[in-house]
Amino acid sequence: MNGRMIPDMPSVYLETTIISYLTARPSRDLVVAGHQETTRQWWETRRGEYRLYISAFVIDEASAGDAEAAERRMNMLEGIDVLDVDPGAEKLALAILAALDIPEKARIDAYHIGYAMFYEMDYLLTWNCSHLANGAAMRRLADFARRENHWLPIIVTPLELMDEQQE
Repeated sequence: MNGRMIPDMPSVYLETTIISYLTARPSRDLVVAGHQETTRQWWETRRGEYRLYISAFVIDEASAGDAEAAERRMNMLEGIDVLDVDPGAEKLALAILAALDIPEKARIDAYHIGYAMFYEMDYLLTWNCSHLANGAAMRRLADFARRENHWLPIIVTPLELMDEQQE
């Protein structure tokens, strides 16, 4: 498989929800507002400790929807390394889609996982707790990775990458 990208800094694959929470107007929903604030804090205080990566799938998702919101999201992505499109990553994503029984409407989640696994990211950072940062899904993913001998990134939310001493 591919080697780690830069050995001196942990690598983080940013899933689209991170950029969305970072750029969205403050939510009235208290849970979402808390996630937005945590994301902003992580971005401002911790992101410099990691090498950040995205895929073309993040770009596609971030550029969709309301033009003004899409522009804010795309501006936040400037300067972040984009992983190369690779047939091996695509094949892995399709295998993950089947193995985790991800619904067709959420198939992009399998691509986020596939690219993070294929490029051996240390972390996959997300607020998607339906198919990614979810204990049951992570267990199935770990079983799949072990069975198929694939790298397994640690799937976390920004809260889990905040150092306790920084809070």
